[in-house]
Amino acid sequence: MAVPKTLKTLFGVYGVIHRQTPLLPSTLRCSVILSTRSVYERDYRRPGQPPDTRWPWQKIQFDFSKGLEGIKKHIGLLKDEFVQRWTGPEGRPLIDHMLEQTRVQWEFRGPESLNQWVVSSDQEIGGRSEAYIKLGKNNTTCLLYGTLCSTPPRDGETRYSGYCTLLSKQPLASFDRKKYYDWSSFNTLHMRIRGDGRPWMVNMSAETFFSHQRDDIYSYFLYTRGGPYWQDVKIPFSKFFLSSRGRIQDDQHVLWLDKVKSIGFTLGDKADGPFQLEIDFIGLCSDLAHTEEFAYELYKRNPEV
Repeated sequence: MAVPKTLKTLFGVYGVIHRQTPLLPSTLRCSVILSTRSVYERDYRRPGQPPDTRWPWQKIQFDFSKGLEGIKKHIGLLKDEFVQRWTGPEGRPLIDHMLEQTRVQWEFRGPESLNQWVVSSDQEIGGRSEAYIKLGKNNTTCLLYGTLCSTPPRDGETRYSGYCTLLSKQPLASFDRKKYYDWSSFNTLHMRIRGDGRPWMVNMSAETFFSHQRDDIYSYFLYTRGGPYWQDVKIPFSKFFLSSRGRIQDDQHVLWLDKVKSIGFTLGDKADGPFQLEIDFIGLCSDLAHTEEFAYELYKRNPEV
């Protein structure tokens, strides 16, 4: 079946192709949709950087010694999964989970605790901000420090810059299967921090059904006082609002607490200069006095008449 000439000029526009799909063969429709998805869903590439055209197997670095270490690690994790099924969730008795009202999810008591976190900044897009992480005094806290610079890179395309992020790694089960944090028994995020007076954003991400929702995050504000004193911060989960790629969404949804992937802290207040944020622990608690389910308006798709 020949494709009309007018349609050939519209292959780059997804909406037009979507309306004209009855005129195209099924194989051509699939190729157009797949190419459109690859354009909009591929990872970010710095402007001016050539695309990576290597095959997937060419990106793998084979190492026999690391392979043996990986097999030993995953067999140990698989053993723990079978043992925990008989003892209880996370290896603790079931009664502890039923009566649990507080939980310390992250605490920094040694160099190995920093391996659960990743530090990034706008240097990935050509910016000049710097961020580092290390243990605090007495090796009992996590210190995030660096310098923020909001000058955009000179690539002719990037208009805004200036951010630093501390993000937790998603937990993995045996053979690199994804695991999630189940916080459905709690309603409040509890942290003990010490900052320099800058406002931060606390970001949380949860598992989604569709690939176009992979950039959805739930955020709320973290205001630090500054000075030498610690502050205990409690943020209810009902206060977190939904955003995607830096844009607050009109259709808000409640955070799925049984499918939490990671938590992060982002600084982007456009105040150039040094910064630091010290974290003692990040925990969860169940505040019985807080009964709010969601702080923002929920839209009904089929409103009642």
